[in-house]
Amino acid sequence: MTLKLTIDAEAWRGHLASIAQQVPGLVPVAKGNGYGFTIPVLAAEAARMGVDALAVGVPEEVDAVKVAGFGGDIVVLNPWRPGDEAAAAGLSDPQVVTTVSRAADVAEVARLAPGTAVLVEVATSMHRHGIPVEEIGALDLTGLDVRGWTIHLPAAGSIVEARKLATAVAAHPQGAAGVWFSHLSFDDYRTIASELAIPTRMRVGTRLWLGAPATFRATGTVLDVHRLPKGTTVGYHGARTPADGSIVVVSGGTAHGVALAAPATPHSFRQRLIPVAEALEEVRGRVTSPFVVAGKKRPFAEPPHMHSSLLFVPGPGEPARVGDEVPVTVRMTTTTFDRIDFAPAGP
Repeated sequence: MTLKLTIDAEAWRGHLASIAQQVPGLVPVAKGNGYGFTIPVLAAEAARMGVDALAVGVPEEVDAVKVAGFGGDIVVLNPWRPGDEAAAAGLSDPQVVTTVSRAADVAEVARLAPGTAVLVEVATSMHRHGIPVEEIGALDLTGLDVRGWTIHLPAAGSIVEARKLATAVAAHPQGAAGVWFSHLSFDDYRTIASELAIPTRMRVGTRLWLGAPATFRATGTVLDVHRLPKGTTVGYHGARTPADGSIVVVSGGTAHGVALAAPATPHSFRQRLIPVAEALEEVRGRVTSPFVVAGKKRPFAEPPHMHSSLLFVPGPGEPARVGDEVPVTVRMTTTTFDRIDFAPAGP
């Protein structure tokens, strides 16, 4: 009995094709948990789409792309650093493009592995990685196979910032290799691509794979149903049922990422109140789960277990049967599914 992701293959692939049509020079991103789909599934889809490059996060993800049969360039987005053995191995791999983001690292990669294919990262208002714009002109890339310059913008990317940085890149002797953008709107990307006299590419992850949520769905499986009177102790911690009702045990727990959430920056007063409201619900023992049973999201009877969760459904009757599949709302980038099905058409 599993936590399952079911993908409407025709509808999902139609969405992917639509994005590829809107974004000339598309470079799909497949990193981490593969946005919930897994890296091998996304690598196979990238091959199906016919793109010539795919980006991963770290060197350890390269092999999963190769095993899936993707034959194009594999760009490692995390920048190379001295002492990283996995990254060092990629320098001699003709399929791997290494990201460099510091002048000292550029020189070291050229010394260690002349001819290495690299993508040069430019510093942006993200303040994460990159060559500062004022240092671009003096950057010596002799001995390296420069495949392009990457401009990784904040989530709401600014075309003004992108234009400024791309102009600085174009003035470099190796600027003709082109510029790779991320987090621009598709309209802004096409605009800036039409303005520049150098090649442009666009890395897309979330909007590509997760941009049509109606084309896939997550479900848990009902493993057990227990009718219990009010006040019955249940679970590891002996929580008491708040009323007559049922404990419904469903597949999906902490090992899958169920009910886990990444920190979010609150942008409004309402968003700041949400953690307070959630804490009050926890004190009252009524934390709402992401599982829908009998048409409603039901509270956890206690915190999720590793592979399953105990839910409480009040009232008489049988709210679910063993083997039923129930919808579950998950954060795709933190969820690991036991099974991924393509329906109605297979891979």
